[in-house]
Amino acid sequence: MLSDALDSTKAQVKQAAPTEIFDVFAAEQARNTASGVAAVGSIVADFKLQDATGGQVSLDEIVANGPAVLVFYRGSWCPYCNTTLHTYQQGLVPELEKLGVRLVAISPQLPDGSLSMKEANELEFSVLSDVGNEVARPLGITYRQMQDVQDAAAVFGTDLKVINGTGEAELPHPTVLIVNQDKTIRFIDVHPDYTTRTEPEEIVAELR
Repeated sequence: MLSDALDSTKAQVKQAAPTEIFDVFAAEQARNTASGVAAVGSIVADFKLQDATGGQVSLDEIVANGPAVLVFYRGSWCPYCNTTLHTYQQGLVPELEKLGVRLVAISPQLPDGSLSMKEANELEFSVLSDVGNEVARPLGITYRQMQDVQDAAAVFGTDLKVINGTGEAELPHPTVLIVNQDKTIRFIDVHPDYTTRTEPEEIVAELR
């Protein structure tokens, strides 16, 4: 299960991080909440985002042949995101292909970071850059990282203001959307605790 892989990732982070740094991350996970999240049945506004190779991908294109799965993640610097997308590639994508459903992953990082994510995890699906969270914010799934967390992340060389290219430390909560061909939201699962994610089996069951 994905949850088992994420538990292993969390144990690795705890082992690698100084106790005081890990405690800052743990406090962030505990206090994060999501409010004002888009409801099932609401419409996702059309968008056009740059992919890892410099091309443009629109929502119209993504849902052209039926429903699609949109996975919002924090960035290639996030070990939990790497674990999740790698697991989705191995265990979810083959099932989606059987159903004729497309998957795309979206983060606020610049396209260079998207390319790193795609290559490092050998992803066969599109990885898109939502610079400035222009798609994620209207869905009600973004938050601004507090200064203590930014300082803790800097120990690992992570500076969201640079990585995202906006001078802002704004991130999406990890979220899975299933969007129908008419762009209505069929399913939404938001994870304010970013060490947890939507299981592949849950996504497939919802589509079936």
